[in-house]
Amino acid sequence: MGALDPEVLALARGANLASLTTLLPSGAPVAGVVWVDADAGGDRILVNTEVHRLKYRNVCRDPRVHVLIVDAEDTGHFASVQGRVEDRILGPDAREHIERLAHKYTGAPFDDRRIVSERAVLSVRPLSQRVRQSSVLVE
Repeated sequence: MGALDPEVLALARGANLASLTTLLPSGAPVAGVVWVDADAGGDRILVNTEVHRLKYRNVCRDPRVHVLIVDAEDTGHFASVQGRVEDRILGPDAREHIERLAHKYTGAPFDDRRIVSERAVLSVRPLSQRVRQSSVLVE
């Protein structure tokens, strides 16, 4: 699968929270709420984390993930993406990315006191994508 579906891309680029599900060593799924973004080309979902976190350790071992992005304005509208982490970006690029996300979600710089270890961007290639429209009638 190539580019992100236009609706998935719009949700990823908006200030919408996402759930990232990774797999534990036992194979059991574990999910956490994350800030989400998309790459410049609209091909990959981007998630910023830190290298000491469970989600990072899980994707280093097993790159299969599920990302559920929920529209902040209409929780009945969401994107479900199954994919694989194909790249892990570290260093200054990851630090700049969390700064952009902080401005997108909070309108303020990222609080450096929250950084425990090295920042990392997980680049997720979509394998399947599904968008659900709200069943709520808007008048």
